[in-house]
Amino acid sequence: MDDDDLFDCIIVGGGIAGLSAAMTLARGGAKFLLAERGEWSGAKNVSGGVLWGTDLNRLVPEYWTEEDGGWERFVNHRRLSLMDPGASFSLDFKSDHFDTPPYTGVTVLRSRFDAWLAGKVDEAIAESPHPDESFLATDVLVERILLDDAGRAVGIQAGGEDFHARCVILAEGVNNLLTRQVGLEKDYVPADHVAVGVKEVIRLGRETVEDRFQLRGRSGLTNEFVGAATDGIDGGGFLYTNLESLSVGLVIGMKALRESGRTPYDLLNQFKAHPAVADMVRGGEVVEYSAKVVSTGDIRGVPKDLTMDGLMIAGEAAHLVLNAGRAIQGMDYAMRTGILSAETALAAVAAGDTSKAGLSGYRDALDASYVMQDMTGFQNAVHLLHSPHMTGALPRMACDFGREFFTVDNRPTRKATAILRDVRKKHIGLLDFLKLGAKAGRSL
Repeated sequence: MDDDDLFDCIIVGGGIAGLSAAMTLARGGAKFLLAERGEWSGAKNVSGGVLWGTDLNRLVPEYWTEEDGGWERFVNHRRLSLMDPGASFSLDFKSDHFDTPPYTGVTVLRSRFDAWLAGKVDEAIAESPHPDESFLATDVLVERILLDDAGRAVGIQAGGEDFHARCVILAEGVNNLLTRQVGLEKDYVPADHVAVGVKEVIRLGRETVEDRFQLRGRSGLTNEFVGAATDGIDGGGFLYTNLESLSVGLVIGMKALRESGRTPYDLLNQFKAHPAVADMVRGGEVVEYSAKVVSTGDIRGVPKDLTMDGLMIAGEAAHLVLNAGRAIQGMDYAMRTGILSAETALAAVAAGDTSKAGLSGYRDALDASYVMQDMTGFQNAVHLLHSPHMTGALPRMACDFGREFFTVDNRPTRKATAILRDVRKKHIGLLDFLKLGAKAGRSL
């Protein structure tokens, strides 16, 4: 094949992983094609979440100085709430430690953020050695990965046409049909390795958001919920402040949801009606709704091989997500894996070896990064969060304790230790309580 028609790399998917890879390739001087099936990057990604870490500053230095940057608010206020049907007991932390950029967490609305980041990639392409030969191609459905007779990935087929490359990066998201086509993932993913995420964006107006949540400037709050948030079903809830709106939603275990007979929309409405949440969303207008399959962070769901001859998998296509209780981390994992896969592609193309052995540096870089170290190190926490005690006994115990501890009613006051002893007896046996504490100690 004429080298003029051969890309150094083809990226499938224009989400955060794909765009991060594209930015890295453009700056590295590669000739590449990014194929995105949406009408624009972000067209398929409604609602939003939190992008943790500082990799965004690595891709777009001093992004916070832009008047119309793609982010909403930086996070300096964190809250974790344990809920029973009528109450909420929270661990709350706010610090000016998080006020100084580069921020370690920013809320984003994906349709806006992805489109903004794609614009930055276009700028990087224009300044690259291949301004007329590298492309972000939207509204392009990749039908299959092209394999040669030896099973090596050599490009993609889209729109009935073949496009060839020295290597391919699959950043197609959790609905990873192409990853399955090339045999890196089984056709069937166990239901307990995936969840249903359901979100709404509720517009309140900037002044209302800032007054209601005591925010200043672009500061923001994240609030995670367990217990009655999902009516005792495996999962949890979240609320994030955007510039003028809130992102509110649930992540519910697929297996548990199916067994419950409930619908995600019904559970989300019940969550929004809870006394602790109703006052936060009061008077808001729902402007977006979405539901999608998401990974749970169980490392057993990650494909054994993330590379093959001519191909690597990045982001949630490889189920690289973690919720260990401290934060829901998905977008930052996508960004870091996109960067690492592109760096590996640049090195492999320069060395003239994009075989599985030539791309092995990707797995080495992943294993050395916080992505795999945290996924490996916090698996006990992932499993603990999915235990029935975390959605049942523990939130109810915390709320019963709070109800008595904070009640002042002109009667003799009991010591906190006595209250805790009685609510523990009411909700969980001593041995189970000790086991839960030991697991929590080992997990975190």
